[in-house]
Amino acid sequence: QVQLVESGGGLVQPGGSLRLSCAASGFSFSRYAMYWYRQGPGKERELVAAITRGGGSTNYADSVKGRFAISRDNAKNTMYLQMNSLKPEDTAVYYCKPDFNLWGQGTQVTVSS
Repeated sequence: QVQLVESGGGLVQPGGSLRLSCAASGFSFSRYAMYWYRQGPGKERELVAAITRGGGSTNYADSVKGRFAISRDNAKNTMYLQMNSLKPEDTAVYYCKPDFNLWGQGTQVTVSS
């Protein structure tokens, strides 16, 4: 079964950290670039970070640059998003996506004191 399962979200105070995971199955994970998206309350879904197939190149939205780090472990078919110095505006449902039309259920991140 082709699927993505995001995990690692939760409630965190401003300035805190979380590490999200995206477990992929049913397709050749290492053949695809991967992306993290997020959708905040009342907002459109936006691209947060991207990583190439081998993990050698990454890109970030300006709003998270210097705070978030995307990585992947092709041996484990898993991608990660390390989020540091979290802000209330980072509150959103976070989704991972390969370079084709497949979405997971998302994981909720809430940044609040």
